[in-house]
Amino acid sequence: MKSFRGQALSWELKSGVIELALHRAPCNELGSLSLEELEKFVPALANLQLEAHALIIYSEVQSGFSAGADLRELYQRSQALEKLEAIKGVRDFLERMHRVLNLIDAAPLTTIAAVHGVTFGGGFELALACDLIIADKMARFCFPELRLGLIPGFGGIPRLNRDLGNAVVRDLLLTGRSFNATKAQQIGLVSQVVAEGEAVRAARATAAQISKFDRNTAITAKKFIKPIPYPELQREIDVFCELFAQPAVEAGLKKFVESKDAQPYLP
Repeated sequence: MKSFRGQALSWELKSGVIELALHRAPCNELGSLSLEELEKFVPALANLQLEAHALIIYSEVQSGFSAGADLRELYQRSQALEKLEAIKGVRDFLERMHRVLNLIDAAPLTTIAAVHGVTFGGGFELALACDLIIADKMARFCFPELRLGLIPGFGGIPRLNRDLGNAVVRDLLLTGRSFNATKAQQIGLVSQVVAEGEAVRAARATAAQISKFDRNTAITAKKFIKPIPYPELQREIDVFCELFAQPAVEAGLKKFVESKDAQPYLP
């Protein structure tokens, strides 16, 4: 399937580049709907990558790349009568999401996240699964999960630690503060910072540059330089589920769901 248009995302193969667009309002929250459509994308990717040299993931939503996990849906899961049933449902969701992101992480073609605006939580983790992050100057990166009594659950800690080291992980995770695009480039998180609204254009130009190189060499180079931290990723799921059982999490999610703010995910 060379093209698809769903409720949360779309993809298309154009001139050797796969473009995956997120378009679920208000800010591409990653819940069951998004996961189901990502699970449709993964087998399509396995076929499309034979004809493509790059994958670009971007958002069509003005507010940003992604605000992260669908916290309203997570709150509904926490309301299950049996806590063990709730934890089992969360674990199943996380394992499915990890399978998708691990396959994107390990895909042989070069993957580029073109981000703008809010790139928080699970959205940040989706970007971290890509080889390169290109950000417009208005992008902001944040792991706000600690305010909910949780840690990132989509693989963010092991991937960020792989790419940048533990000092940056501790800063983002323990303070909950956001980094702007300039700071993100300074610490090596972002490879390019471009003018507002120009991230996708820059990603397409980068993909065109990548097409000039021998495909097999690029695949070998990526595999050498980008190991997948599978044991740490599994441990992250375990820790998330342990924390999800704590009363502080339900209270934090309840506060978020009942918030009257237009964008309650903002710090």
